[in-house]
Amino acid sequence: MGKFIIKQNKQGFTFSLKAGNGEIIGTGGEVYSTLATCKNGIDSVIENAQNANVEDQTFDGHPEEKCPKFEIYLDRRREYRFRLKARNGKFILASEGYVTKAGCKNGIESVCKNVEDATVVDPE
Repeated sequence: MGKFIIKQNKQGFTFSLKAGNGEIIGTGGEVYSTLATCKNGIDSVIENAQNANVEDQTFDGHPEEKCPKFEIYLDRRREYRFRLKARNGKFILASEGYVTKAGCKNGIESVCKNVEDATVVDPE
C-alpha cells in the first residue's frame, strides 16, 4: 500500500508518494500554502492518476493525448521521466529519472496501483 508523505518547510507544504517498499515514486508539482490545499493536491493525484492516458513524448510525431495524462519524456541527462497532468493541464506529480523507458512505464503503473488505497501521513 502506498503512502503520501506531507512535509512542511518555510515555504509551505509539499508531498511525495511512496510505494509499499518505501521508494519514492513521485513528488508533488508545487508548494502549497496550507495543509488543506496540499491534501487537495493529493486528492487530485489520486483522481487523475486512475483515469490518465500515457503520452510518450520520446519520439517525433507522437500522438497527443487528452488530459489527464502521464507524459513520458527524456530529460537533459537522457533519463526517462514521467509527469502527471490533471484534467485542467496542470502538472501535479513528477518522477525521478529512469535509465530505461520500461522502468519509467513501471513507475507509472506503480503510481496507479499505489494511489488506490494510499494513506496520507501528515507532517510531524
